[in-house]
Amino acid sequence: MTILVTGGAGFIGTNFVREWLRHSTERVVNYDKLTYAGNAENLDDLVSDERYRFVRGDICDFDAFAGVLAQEKPRAVLNFAAESHVDRSIHGPEDFVQTNVVGVSRLLQASLHYWRSLPDGADRDAFRFLQVSTDEVYGSLTPDAPLFREDSRYEPNSPYAATKAASDHLVRAWGVTFGLPVLTTNCSNNYGPYQFPEKLIPLVIGNALAGRDLPVYGDGMQVRDWLFVSDHCAALRAVLESGRVGDTYNIGGLNEITNIAVVNAICTILDELSPAASGKPYANQIRHVTDRPGHDRRYAIDATKIRTALNWRPAETFSTGLRKTVQWYLANTAWLDRVRSGAYRDWLARHYDA
Repeated sequence: MTILVTGGAGFIGTNFVREWLRHSTERVVNYDKLTYAGNAENLDDLVSDERYRFVRGDICDFDAFAGVLAQEKPRAVLNFAAESHVDRSIHGPEDFVQTNVVGVSRLLQASLHYWRSLPDGADRDAFRFLQVSTDEVYGSLTPDAPLFREDSRYEPNSPYAATKAASDHLVRAWGVTFGLPVLTTNCSNNYGPYQFPEKLIPLVIGNALAGRDLPVYGDGMQVRDWLFVSDHCAALRAVLESGRVGDTYNIGGLNEITNIAVVNAICTILDELSPAASGKPYANQIRHVTDRPGHDRRYAIDATKIRTALNWRPAETFSTGLRKTVQWYLANTAWLDRVRSGAYRDWLARHYDA
């Protein structure tokens, strides 16, 4: 059997592919365009594994994706492919509309044609399309507001969140209107190995080690619910295997922490594991910068449904997950340097652009 993931060379996709191959005997086909945050080098050690296949392709290319579906005949499609950085969506929203809305509509249409082509019976009944989405579609919570639930109203505030909300609605529509067996997950802030260093945690680690400023937006009191990426992957496996068709499942780490507390926690771990040559605490490098437009104040997920219906709960606390994350980046400084310098794109050119 085979599953097909889109965007499997990105942060969450990379971790999911690795987790899947550790826990399953099924093949994984990774369909990825390899835009700036897609790094096929993340999975280069898997090329000799017969259970793994990489296909370079754009989710906006209906014919290419439909061809892969026809060739590989997967039992499931998991969509990780997305433009995902809020700051980039503010400066260039059109790319987000193209990938997150147009691209998802084409994935859905190709998947619908493929699903309809399957013979009646077990293969057709077993097929799933799983949309991996975000809690940012729900907007911002006030300090005393109830946590985001699956039935919370969509109120996206950034172009990124708006395009993810649109794609979620498309997935629902293809399920209701055409009967495509869909599932949707909305997760809180992920962190862990292989995260592109424009995101808060790897940005802080990289800047700290390089002796640079550690930028914190505004007062740093924005609250996020932090989810270790391997816990997210475990939740996705549970949803794919046992989730009810048409349902949405919110996946949260049960860790509401302010951004400034996250930065200080990273500094404390680095002070212990890799002290600065100057002998000064890394926290001395923290600098508050102008807040970004429309910055949501608080996100937090109510994960009751997935806990009770699918018996999932996070294995990592924020303390254990953050320490593992810092340790991974310290052990993989060459990877971090290659991504920050852009050298990983040279590797891409040698392997795929020649």
